[in-house]
Amino acid sequence: MADNILELKNVSTDFHLRSGVLRAVNDVSFELKRGEVLALVGESGCGKSITVKTVMRLIRPPGVSRGEILFSRQDAEAVDLLKLNERGPVIRGIRGRYINMVFQEPMNAFSPVHTIANQMTEVLMLHTKMTKEEARAESIRLLDIVGIPEPEKRIDAYAFQLSGGMRQRALIAMAIACKPELLIADEPTTALDVSVQAQILKLLKDLQEKYHMSIIFITHDLAVVAQMVDRVCVMYLGQIVEEASVQEIFKRPKHPYTKKLMDSILDPSDRRDNSTTINTIRGLVPEPIDLPWQCYFKERCEECGGCADGMPALVDTGENGEIHKVRCFKYNGGERAVDAGGGKK
Repeated sequence: MADNILELKNVSTDFHLRSGVLRAVNDVSFELKRGEVLALVGESGCGKSITVKTVMRLIRPPGVSRGEILFSRQDAEAVDLLKLNERGPVIRGIRGRYINMVFQEPMNAFSPVHTIANQMTEVLMLHTKMTKEEARAESIRLLDIVGIPEPEKRIDAYAFQLSGGMRQRALIAMAIACKPELLIADEPTTALDVSVQAQILKLLKDLQEKYHMSIIFITHDLAVVAQMVDRVCVMYLGQIVEEASVQEIFKRPKHPYTKKLMDSILDPSDRRDNSTTINTIRGLVPEPIDLPWQCYFKERCEECGGCADGMPALVDTGENGEIHKVRCFKYNGGERAVDAGGGKK
């Protein structure tokens, strides 16, 4: 893992419900290099957030995770996060210090009954040897770095006293407080207006370059992907259906689902009248409970015709040394995947 900070190997997360087994993450494997920005994209309900929460060991019963998640710090050997006690001292020393997360909704991520100062200084004092006074001074410096005006005053505010943009900036400041080697950003610009969104994205890009962090960026906005990331994993119903560099994904998308995502992007230069239909993906993402072992996109796919039965394997179809993995019978020569239960169906 010399070049990789993170490796997921056949990771699955199931929720055992009364109605059946909900497989939110289904046999996911990918690697993340040091200093790389990777995007997980797809519609809501495709397993992006559960994947990174599995990495963070934030899954609670009735959720059960299996597989391997190898995390390699700069100063230590790789450790399998799934073998650690989710509430033990080892994972608590990693989470918040070496891996941190910018959650999707900052209003819910912050405690409503504690000030920003309480929460930021706690992180610094827990993971470093700073005194309370040193942690407060460092927190003010971090708030200034992320562009919050008058940080000496804002630090004593409660989350509900800040605007959406400032809450998101404060959450980013808390996430980078200990200079993590891996930052996970779960749709960090959701519900923000366009101008604030651009500022937050630029801030994340600048911080990534400054601290040379690896970032997993979760979004369904492909315009954000184009300007932020190096590599893309497209997810559908808990599986990775396509993986390639951001340039390859935009130039030569292969999986029918990825193509439909691309078609749904609005072109600002395209002047549509009221009668013009916006391109959408037909149907809805089904609930991933006891699904048949076949291509999950089959019922919504407009290119399906004469496809083999069973689940297509994720196969590298790249050329000239370019990695381009796709899970589709059109490209993998009919190779079937082995299900997470261990048998080929």
